[in-house]
Amino acid sequence: QVQLVESGGGLVQAGGSLRLSCAASGNIFSINAMGWYRQTPGKQREMVAYITSGGQTRYSDSVKGRFTIAKDNAKNMNMVHLQMNILKPEDTALYYCHAMSSRGYWGQGTQVTVSS
Repeated sequence: QVQLVESGGGLVQAGGSLRLSCAASGNIFSINAMGWYRQTPGKQREMVAYITSGGQTRYSDSVKGRFTIAKDNAKNMNMVHLQMNILKPEDTALYYCHAMSSRGYWGQGTQVTVSS
């Protein structure tokens, strides 16, 4: 079992920055990859950024060049951060941390609101 706790959401003006963090606990050595998804009312949850245990990253086209995902520990997946710069109103969403091991795990979500 893996437990995920997100932090760092909030309200920011357009052009500003926020840093989200996701702390994993439990069987963290089983985690192969971690990342962030976001969801707005009436829309499907979409992948924002992902990082593997080997350090490979992937971003959605909408955030490339503005968001950066990183993990604290080179050897395991216990903490992942999402640095979000040049935020836009369309980045407003509930952001969920996701971890993949033998199955997927979700955090409870943290709200990001970008005002224009």
